Amino acid sequence: MRRITRNVTLGLLVVVVLLLALGALPSLLQSGDPYYAEATAAEAPDGVVPIDGANLSEQRFPYTYGAVSAADGGTARSTAYYRGPFGIKETFTHSVFDERDVFRQRYASNMSGDAVFVTFENVTYRVTVVQP
Repeated sequence: MRRITRNVTLGLLVVVVLLLALGALPSLLQSGDPYYAEATAAEAPDGVVPIDGANLSEQRFPYTYGAVSAADGGTARSTAYYRGPFGIKETFTHSVFDERDVFRQRYASNMSGDAVFVTFENVTYRVTVVQP
């Protein structure tokens, strides 16, 4: 009985370690093309209400928040997100594309095309996903 319990426990630990590695490893890989959230100071088009940047969570929207907080009234980019070569990385990591999809689903009135408009420290920014 003890031998079976030990083997099951070891098996479960191996599975947990593998799942943790699958979750952490892809975010560390920097292969593929870099993408950025780019914030540029701009006026929102008619009918578009900018999102209040004070309500954006840095943990939930790290790329958008990074871009608008660094822009300081001009243009700035977030840290780079590297898209993996086989599409596996997107499954396990948070990407700049995930943020754009959330904005598209929940904040459609704050978007114009693929750009979302965010007001941060009394400046309105047009935030888009770019690849240099």
